[in-house]
Amino acid sequence: MRTIDAMAMTKMNRLHIHATDSQSWPLEIPSLPQLANKGAYQPDLVWTVGSLRDVQAYGAQKGISVFLEIDMPGHTASVAHAYPHLIAAFNQLDWSTFAAEPLSGQLKLNSSTVHDFLDDLFTDLLPRTRPYTSLYHVGGDEVNLAAYLLDETVRSDDPNVVQPLLQKFIDHVIALAGQHGLRPIVWEEMLLDWNLTLPSAADGDGSASTLVQVWRDSRRIEEVLKRGYRVIFGDYKHWYLDCGYGTFLDPYPTGRSPPGVPFNTSGGQPSRLAKPYLDYCNPYHNWRHMYMYDPLANISSDLVQGVEGGEVLMWSEQTDSFDLDSKLWPRAAAAAEVLWSGIREEAMLEDATKRLGEWRERGVIDLGVAMSPVAMTWCLMEGGCLA
Repeated sequence: MRTIDAMAMTKMNRLHIHATDSQSWPLEIPSLPQLANKGAYQPDLVWTVGSLRDVQAYGAQKGISVFLEIDMPGHTASVAHAYPHLIAAFNQLDWSTFAAEPLSGQLKLNSSTVHDFLDDLFTDLLPRTRPYTSLYHVGGDEVNLAAYLLDETVRSDDPNVVQPLLQKFIDHVIALAGQHGLRPIVWEEMLLDWNLTLPSAADGDGSASTLVQVWRDSRRIEEVLKRGYRVIFGDYKHWYLDCGYGTFLDPYPTGRSPPGVPFNTSGGQPSRLAKPYLDYCNPYHNWRHMYMYDPLANISSDLVQGVEGGEVLMWSEQTDSFDLDSKLWPRAAAAAEVLWSGIREEAMLEDATKRLGEWRERGVIDLGVAMSPVAMTWCLMEGGCLA
């Protein structure tokens, strides 16, 4: 609720919850109770039906649409704890061959059993979210080709084999969302890497057209717009809030991976980690960096109207409830000003520091949100510190 309160102070109006991933399934689905019973980290670390409803209802009171993403077909290894027959390449020793991060595992792509599972899942979940939002995020990022070599319903890593199966899979999920009046959102890979055909405004129903979320490079915004889709931006090099804290992985003690990985000819592959153990998206993105991000650079005026909006994103590999506030705020508020007021200029930074510093004080005192300081207290009290 603190996050929603702070969002309301910045006039942010959408909260995207990436509700599940390979490491944990912390979402109660009453018709499929074993998903959370076996897939969550702990029984008390679960979005129950009631807690999800309360958060969505509270968001609605504050003018914020709270919507969910169950990323698929990738990022679904946690399903295997309850339903192992639905997942391919689960928890492989050489996880980096089969996933972006441990543990590996994806929903099988050509399975009627997976099809039925999706029907049960979304028939339970989506009617409960629809009273509070018109959006549903289908996911679709980081689909791993190698995993389908271990999927007995596919047995191929040939993109020409996998692409039509992926099209059928995503079509089914989007159709289920549409049955409940929810507009689909997908990650950019579905359009730009896999060349999927997605519902668009050209199909005649703008309310059902797909929103495409761009995260890898701002230049891809224009690519999406030129293909006739509306876009949500949030370049990881600018608006990812989890960057710059270092990798969460450890190097193998021997400097080489253990026996069992592919091409293991000399005791394993060299560790990919080395000093100073940076994460993939370093450096840390301070609030000024986020404030000066121009997502519309080089986008022609005739395409700009297709930009739906933007997101700042906080992934939780190294974030929990104890440090969430300070990692989110006040940096997300700097991005909110870009979203509402347009592209910023360096000459605006001095004034922004004062305003954001005061905003942060109100957030700490009035809301009890543990926001990080904007500047040294003396600078804020004395009218600023110029370099």
